[in-house]
Amino acid sequence: MSIKIYTKTGDKGKTSLIGGTKVSKSDLRIETYGTVDEFNSFIGLVIDYTPDEHQRVILKLVQDRLFAIGAALACDPDKKNGMHIPDLKEEDISLLEKEIDDMSAVLPVMKNFILPGGHVAVSTTHIARCVCRRTERLCVSMQQHELFIEPLIIKYINRLSDYLFMLARLTAQELKVQEIIWKGR
Repeated sequence: MSIKIYTKTGDKGKTSLIGGTKVSKSDLRIETYGTVDEFNSFIGLVIDYTPDEHQRVILKLVQDRLFAIGAALACDPDKKNGMHIPDLKEEDISLLEKEIDDMSAVLPVMKNFILPGGHVAVSTTHIARCVCRRTERLCVSMQQHELFIEPLIIKYINRLSDYLFMLARLTAQELKVQEIIWKGR
């Protein structure tokens, strides 16, 4: 017997946080974890295009962390939900920093601004980086509106955008694609 995917409970513009609290589907918390979900989907696309096996492994860890972030954001912080929600750790940020440093060691020093493009793998990684930055802005907005958000989430998302920038550069190098240098008028 199959379970129906639709519940009809959201037909009037409301949804439930983990913990049961009903909120508008336009609530900032919903917008934020929805954007995390969108971002995670783009990471899946980046995995599909990334030629580097090691980076695909790292990106799968990133997807896991983003799913944990989304789950944490979907919880009503004022209610105990009885569920174990995986948490983010400083080591997750340290891993990204190590990957950034490792990529920096094999890439030429940047002397110009770089435009997204040159190959679908590079462009897709830049799109994911932009969605990451939007996610970060929403997380900061939650903080500014005094909605609970673990500060480590903001730190992780900030570092993740730096990682994706470097990954786009590494992908261009591995695919032997010339980086597109921005030349102002």
